[in-house]
Amino acid sequence: MTLHQILLKHWGFSSFRPLQEEIIQSVLDGKDTLALLPTGGGKSLCFQVPALAREGICLVISPLIALMKDQVDNLKKRGIPAAAIYSGMHPDEIDIILGNCRYGEIKLLYISPERLATDNMRAALRLMKINLLAVDEAHCISQWGYDFRPPYLRIAEIRQLIPGTPVLALTATATAVVVKDIQRKLEFKKENLFQKSFERKNLSYLVFREEDKLKRLVTILAKVKGPAIIYVRNRRQTKEIAEFLQKKGHSADFYHAGLDPKTRGQRQSAWINEERRVIVSTNAFGMGIDKPNVRLVVHLDLPDSIEAYFQEAGRAGRDEKRAYAVLLYETADILDSRHNLELSYPELKTIRDVYQALGNYFQIPVGLGKDLRADFDLSAFAGQYNLPPVTVFNCLRFLEKEGLVMLTDGFHNPSKVYLKATKEELYRFQVEHEPLDHFIKTMLRSYGGILSGFVTFSEPELARRSGLTIDKVVSNLHYLAKVQLLDYIPLTDKPQVIFIRERLNTADLTISPEHYQDRLKDSEKRLEKMIAYAEVPNKCRSQALLAYFGECNTRRCGTCDVCIGRNKVNLNEMEFNNIIARIKPLLKDHPCSMEEIIHGAGTIPDEKVIRATAWLVDTGKILMDKERKYRWK
Repeated sequence: MTLHQILLKHWGFSSFRPLQEEIIQSVLDGKDTLALLPTGGGKSLCFQVPALAREGICLVISPLIALMKDQVDNLKKRGIPAAAIYSGMHPDEIDIILGNCRYGEIKLLYISPERLATDNMRAALRLMKINLLAVDEAHCISQWGYDFRPPYLRIAEIRQLIPGTPVLALTATATAVVVKDIQRKLEFKKENLFQKSFERKNLSYLVFREEDKLKRLVTILAKVKGPAIIYVRNRRQTKEIAEFLQKKGHSADFYHAGLDPKTRGQRQSAWINEERRVIVSTNAFGMGIDKPNVRLVVHLDLPDSIEAYFQEAGRAGRDEKRAYAVLLYETADILDSRHNLELSYPELKTIRDVYQALGNYFQIPVGLGKDLRADFDLSAFAGQYNLPPVTVFNCLRFLEKEGLVMLTDGFHNPSKVYLKATKEELYRFQVEHEPLDHFIKTMLRSYGGILSGFVTFSEPELARRSGLTIDKVVSNLHYLAKVQLLDYIPLTDKPQVIFIRERLNTADLTISPEHYQDRLKDSEKRLEKMIAYAEVPNKCRSQALLAYFGECNTRRCGTCDVCIGRNKVNLNEMEFNNIIARIKPLLKDHPCSMEEIIHGAGTIPDEKVIRATAWLVDTGKILMDKERKYRWK
């Protein structure tokens, strides 16, 4: 099939979005390729389509388990065989997936970068026909990126195992430095960048310093119709603000990673299907959600970086119709953001102490525990060791980025079972254990494929079919697993801690102080850039964002809060720039009166010079002293 036939058959689209086809053709030509596409630009299709166009498997590296699961589920719904392998899965489940990959029964295999480093995975790759190596969230490979993850640094090592296979790196947010770094770290044979402009002409960026944020929020929601996302920093706020909006007559609900998976799924679906208009959420919401008609995204707290803000704001207006990204902040938010950054970098001794406590908590001896997965109650753990929960959380996130442990959000993993005995072994067992014969036969009748791989099932449903109590069903399954007739993975929907590698002796846990300090300084720089974006009132918001990502010499958007203020001056861009060019050198040289400014502007009409000067004073670009003399700030 041609690329367009594949696109139409599986996704129902008759044409590609800008740059998608060029990126796909580049990797089909065997070229290492970096695709820099903004949020909503259709990055996934850039590796999914070529995976289907060629014989073999596309290996996709992704850092987020929930996102892997969502993409695999969506591909299966489209009739595309896909699978994901991540830490904590049953060894037999992994072996079955790898076997299916070797025999060509899988077209896309998603794995975490940590999994890629294991001997088992590397041995399996030698037996697979890999047609493409796709690295999603590729900015994670750069220490200059906003979400650096050391396990990404080992991705390039496997290129020697799959010689001749092109690499496709994908990201939505990368500065010019990070773009260079990604290609170097992934050992591109030749630099090859496809970059879609970050400019979103249909998206208006608005920033307001506001003490009564909730009052302004209600006003904004009344003016801007359509689906909306409200981002806040903590879980408590999501509930409080959603309840406040409900009292004001808005159809709103809240969402965060601490809710049980069933509730999260219901609320996400209700918002997507527009049974609820507004979702109030932490930044846990939105990743991987394809809802093109979001009209409004509001941030009630300062994000940690422009990269994070741009990605979250970019979830508005993907249908290319007018949409709004609003940031509401007050002076206290800036102080809070700097304090939160300090908290997110605990002292190195504290990180080591939490790591040791974690090993003791789960009773894991040094040198063991690799791939151990256990339910984790962060509050209970923090209470037992007399630590603030926020400190524990930030220590775990640091250990996660170092590739030692992983803290998952609670997501729904249904129960699974696999009858791994041969038919002869199964028959003999049934003869010798007559009380279990009916139970085994019920499983065989109820779940097709149970003899060839893991199938999902429900304990209550199996109890109904077999005429047993749920407790007896669970007891039977555990017994059959104990005698190695089957593998049984009970349902889980709680957050879990996964040990990515064996437990280290705490003395061997080394985090370079220089590495730690460099990352802290880089995070501080990104936060200060975010603060500057909010605080500078005289530069077009779109131009400011584009300049951060290396796009200079762009035009004013005309629709942000800064441009709207400029428009009220009733001057076109050429007139305004001409006035600034005339008066800026004067005011930088020495303070001037209004008469001197008008005289210095030459033939430009007085009224226009006065209006432009007044606007520059209002936005803080020009300062006025007690003697009513003006100077450039």
